[in-house]
Amino acid sequence: MKFLAVFACLAVILVFAAAGHSQTDNRSSKTWEVMKYDLAVTLPASETERSVGIRATLTVKNVSAVSASSLTLRISPKAEVASVKIGGGQVDFSKGEEKLGAGSLQRIGLRGLGVQSGGIASVEVNYSLKVEENSGLATLTPYSSQFLPLAFWYPTPNSWYYPRGADFAPYRIQVGVSGGVGVFSAGTASGGAYDQSLLGQPFFVAGPYETITDKGVEVALVKGAGDGERRRASEIAGLVSEAFAYYSGLLGTSPAAKLRVISVRRGSGFADAGTLLLDQSVFKREKIDSLTAMNVAEAVVRVWLGSATSVSGDGGGVIREGLVRFLATQFIESKFGKEAGDLERMRQRTAYAAVVKRDAPISQITPLDDYYYATDANKGAMVWRLLARRTGIDAFTGVLKANMKLGGLDLAGLRGAFGQHKDLLDYSFDQVTDMDLLVGLPQAGPGETRVALRNTGSIDALVDVTAVTDKGDTLRNTLTIKAKDYGDSVFKTTARIVRVEVDTDKLYPQLDYSNDVKPSVIDESDGLLFVKKPFDRQDFAQAETNARAVLAVSPRFDDVRVLLGRALLAQGKTSEAEREFTAVLAERLPTARSIAWANFGLGEAALKNNQPTAAISYYDRAIRSGGEIGASFAARQGRLRANASAVTDESLKSFFAAFDKAALSSSKAALEALMVPGEFPKAFAAGIAGQAQEWTSVITQMDVIDASTVIVEVALKIKIINKNEESGNAVFRLTRTPEGWKLSGVESFEVR
Repeated sequence: MKFLAVFACLAVILVFAAAGHSQTDNRSSKTWEVMKYDLAVTLPASETERSVGIRATLTVKNVSAVSASSLTLRISPKAEVASVKIGGGQVDFSKGEEKLGAGSLQRIGLRGLGVQSGGIASVEVNYSLKVEENSGLATLTPYSSQFLPLAFWYPTPNSWYYPRGADFAPYRIQVGVSGGVGVFSAGTASGGAYDQSLLGQPFFVAGPYETITDKGVEVALVKGAGDGERRRASEIAGLVSEAFAYYSGLLGTSPAAKLRVISVRRGSGFADAGTLLLDQSVFKREKIDSLTAMNVAEAVVRVWLGSATSVSGDGGGVIREGLVRFLATQFIESKFGKEAGDLERMRQRTAYAAVVKRDAPISQITPLDDYYYATDANKGAMVWRLLARRTGIDAFTGVLKANMKLGGLDLAGLRGAFGQHKDLLDYSFDQVTDMDLLVGLPQAGPGETRVALRNTGSIDALVDVTAVTDKGDTLRNTLTIKAKDYGDSVFKTTARIVRVEVDTDKLYPQLDYSNDVKPSVIDESDGLLFVKKPFDRQDFAQAETNARAVLAVSPRFDDVRVLLGRALLAQGKTSEAEREFTAVLAERLPTARSIAWANFGLGEAALKNNQPTAAISYYDRAIRSGGEIGASFAARQGRLRANASAVTDESLKSFFAAFDKAALSSSKAALEALMVPGEFPKAFAAGIAGQAQEWTSVITQMDVIDASTVIVEVALKIKIINKNEESGNAVFRLTRTPEGWKLSGVESFEVR
């Protein structure tokens, strides 16, 4: 029996050892690395054609230690590959499917290469790519097109979701377009093509653009931009330039990057090698909003981290997302002040808190995990900040620069360079967050006040503990709370302490932030949620109370101040509400949502004060800002209540007359002829044609977006077969095409 027991134990040990060995052996390793992409794109001339023709030439290198005889390329399942050439000679290829969560990629298999370790191969793929429905990743029309990397529109050996990082390489893009359409990508334009010498992922945007250049930054605006949009473009160019100068000082030699900003309808926030896409509404706002500023800062720092210097290896997202966000927030603080930086960090902390109880070790997650960006970017930024606080920012950036000079950044290398902080990095990167820092109520004693502390985490926490006395004085202690242990902080004072807080600067990722302060007034980790819950219940008095509690701690929290103003407005405290809305718009860096709701609030106040002209002006600003769909809808309703004069033109009236007629014609083709191809699901026209028994549109208002786009508000009266008559308001987007106005989007449809 003893023998059998020992044998069984040995068998179990061998099974686990084999499993561990198998795991190690089966880890994906990179065989091929792209040295350059060369892409020639032909956009369709016909409006109804939904496919784009592409010739992709990849220069790839065998980076494995052995000869490579096969190569697998990954591309969209919608790609129809016609031919593949290697070294100029045509070769056979196989097709397969690679599952990725709920989606998949197409695999193009090539054999018989025989490329030695370190050898180079040239692969040419000719194919067409079908775009059934336009999106932010892939849009295809004769006058406006856009292809971003996650449309999987070009072939590449390593998956975009590869644990050790996707392919980044220099690229050349040439796009054939019709007259009047401009093409933009990253890099330098020459001879009808864009050449990008830095590392990147190929993309391009095409449309009716005009450009301005300010402070060395090129800004592409859609034709028809007004003076206000040009001023905002100049301000954004200035911010890009300032960020570039900041990182040149922080990270060293400036990369040779062409800095460019492109105004787009979709895909805002995407950035590659010094080029950033921003939503059209950004340029219509009265000032730069906080998200735009962060997008600019992150886009510019990526020129160093990922473009001029490669980022690779397991856990590369901690650098590509987390380190980038940490350094971007440093710039925001340097430019807009400490309170602005703290507010951005609070937003990052809140975003991570929403997923903290279901995430995985940060060094192991990939973009396939739905919490990847919330964790890698936000927790990652917190970890790098904590490390920089321990080492000092100069020593921290010194290590970065030294590693960048070695030719690239990877997590393993940085962890080795910061080896003296191994305990922190092992916990932060290889374990899930289990830390919660708790503080107890202050207990007064003879000549001192004692505060109990607790650390539930697996690592010691070096924290500041602050106390506020009844006289408004602030006291601070710095101490270490051991892992999985208790501690206390003693304040030598005879004054009565009325508030205590642990980890005052919120350095550590935690499971719960609501217990960091005693006495506890805010019982949510998310201060905005603490205010929004009673507001959504229409308990406006409680929302006001909660908002004031949050603002006492974070006076620059503009999203909360907007809710305070709206709660005051709902209670009839109009003049107080106006002060709050005005204060929001005076902030140096409010959110786009705050800008929209503050303007709406001022419009409501003006209407209550019998100032309809002023109200309409504020409503217009709220709509133009595009900050939030709810604010835009509310402002449009307010504009109707203010009896704003209807603005339209005869060509739009003619369009809707034709649309009404087509809706009643039972002809799906007649309706589709009035819509921009690819902008609507196939079922959209089918759901109207043959179903509508009544369809009447009356234009009530319109807003000009650019030279070829308008947003039109329409009062609708409709009756669909087997349903009751319905009426209400709809907001449509129309685009001027060579054939005339066409429907290109439905912004809202409140018909019931």
